[in-house]
Amino acid sequence: MNGFEKRTERKKRQVLDAAFQLLNSGDGFDRVTVDEIARQAGVGKTTIFKYFGSKDNLIREVFRDFLRRMGEEAKQIVAENRPFEETLIALSRNKIRYLEQINPRFYLELMEYATKKDDDGLSLMMREYQEKNLNLMLDLFHRGRKEGKVDLKYSDEFLLIFFEALVEGISNPRIYPKMQHYTALWTEVLIKGLAPGNT
Repeated sequence: MNGFEKRTERKKRQVLDAAFQLLNSGDGFDRVTVDEIARQAGVGKTTIFKYFGSKDNLIREVFRDFLRRMGEEAKQIVAENRPFEETLIALSRNKIRYLEQINPRFYLELMEYATKKDDDGLSLMMREYQEKNLNLMLDLFHRGRKEGKVDLKYSDEFLLIFFEALVEGISNPRIYPKMQHYTALWTEVLIKGLAPGNT
């Protein structure tokens, strides 16, 4: 990467970070202006339009960046190859840490924003993120089977459907604010429920 590309990436990062902070402030997406984002990022308004095209595109990129960072950290945790229970707990703690970074209104508005805008790009992004997450969890469940921590009676198909149903349920805007404080207990119940000898 040459000097120009590095400066471009640095400016994009400044804009994404500033936009995330402002969108996550709880004031509402509609109240956050491109002028405010430019001021917070220390760039000109034209720079934002040059890199992102529109406020809508910028919001999509903020969300994509948030999901990407959360997904990359989850992948790193699984790659550490710790025992099944330790890995599941570490993944939950990682999720909690990310959830603590966001205002519940940010998440709810994002889901509403995607629906209101009929945003296929955002929906596709969510599906891709969920698919990667499910595959990561399937690899973890395989590890759990080898360690005798996940009952062999649960097929891959069942585990994926089960986990997808859990994620979908937690992601529901009605459930999410209530669940946010119970992620650790959720993990404990998941570990106990998948363990052999619980029939």
